[in-house]
Amino acid sequence: MDLEGFVKRKLKEGEKEDAIIAEMGKRIIEIKRNRIRKEDAEALSKAILEEAKRTIDLKDELFTEIKSGVRMGEFGVGSRGLGDFYAHEKIGEIIGATSAVVDSTSLSDSGVVRSSSKGKFVVITVDGMHSRLSDFPFLAGFHVARAALRDVYVMGATPVALFSDIHVADDGDVAKIFDHVAGISAVSVATDVPLVTGSTLRIGGDVVIGERMTGCVGAVGVAEAVVSREGAKEGDVILMTEGAGGGTISTAALYYGESEAVKETLNIKFLKACNALIEEDMVRRIHVMTDVTNGGIRGDANEIAKVAAVKLVFYEQRIRSLVNVPVLRMLERHGIDYLGVSLDALLIICPKAVAEDVKKVVRSTGVRIEMVGRVEVGSGAEIVMDGERKKFIPKFRESAYTPVKKVVGENVSAGNDFEEMKRKVDKAVEEAIYKRDRVKEVLEGEGNR
Repeated sequence: MDLEGFVKRKLKEGEKEDAIIAEMGKRIIEIKRNRIRKEDAEALSKAILEEAKRTIDLKDELFTEIKSGVRMGEFGVGSRGLGDFYAHEKIGEIIGATSAVVDSTSLSDSGVVRSSSKGKFVVITVDGMHSRLSDFPFLAGFHVARAALRDVYVMGATPVALFSDIHVADDGDVAKIFDHVAGISAVSVATDVPLVTGSTLRIGGDVVIGERMTGCVGAVGVAEAVVSREGAKEGDVILMTEGAGGGTISTAALYYGESEAVKETLNIKFLKACNALIEEDMVRRIHVMTDVTNGGIRGDANEIAKVAAVKLVFYEQRIRSLVNVPVLRMLERHGIDYLGVSLDALLIICPKAVAEDVKKVVRSTGVRIEMVGRVEVGSGAEIVMDGERKKFIPKFRESAYTPVKKVVGENVSAGNDFEEMKRKVDKAVEEAIYKRDRVKEVLEGEGNR
């Protein structure tokens, strides 16, 4: 529970201070139980109220939070659909043009800069753990570490280091940290990529109570040649490896009571396949490598098509044949569209003449791979289902893969206008850029003082 947020909301609603303190004290005792005395809960409530009053209505625009009036959930941020993709494009606008070889404008999950060593590139990425795996710290650590390494590998780089950031709320058991790090370390040891540094903090410090955990894992890699999503060309073929999913599939399995399916996700096949391609110097012959994650193939296909200005055409039956059978059966039992969730498969786009060599290298690691589509002139993506070509577009949110997500749905919430929300988001982005530029002017003026 966010105690500071609770107080500020009540103050804005005009609630009397005594009532706020009394209600907050009850909430604190409800969560902390016998770990806090009633008088201490009251003292904490009063202190939070005092701090909230001092920060709720600051006038200087540098200290005040920009407001769009659009909530994260309403816009689908983090839900790997249209709203999420739009928000990430806007992040790229705020960052602006950079000196990086690959930056946020490419819609890739990693960035690339030139190394001081001649002809070398440094690839950097960071992935957040799956939010619903807070109660499963080991799985959260395993899957987020694997995701970070995937994002480095698909740029054509060899990972050299991992780092982590773990945040646990005030009432969380300290062992969550160790369990989570063990999950990260399992991937680190299996791939011989050292976990070298990180940080550990409480979520919200003293003003957020509960047991929730969140965090991220980052990875750094080096490469002699880089592949990015802009590389897809007309005439290329699309290859895909087998996929059993990661954090998303684990979450679906756990919350539908099918925990046996989680075990299917505990592998490093993707990483082995990528490593083999790099060792055999196949990266220079491949145009695009990506992991099937962001909203499933639906999302990745449209992102690639957009940045490469081409059309991607897929064959549904060929994709289906590469999905781990127990995982696919679990998804189908619960009406989850497998094309709209993260399968953690490797997608490769390359010239047709190179395809057989790529498949040979990947298969040498024991990983299945097949041709699942092709690249054509045009825009967007299509999929061939039952002999008929259909538009292949992401939904507003990724496939609803838990009971809660089924309730929330995959479309824009009733009463919300997506285009109107985008206009509000655009305005907030303009304000953020204005604030950035104001501070930039101050920093540039330091040398004249």
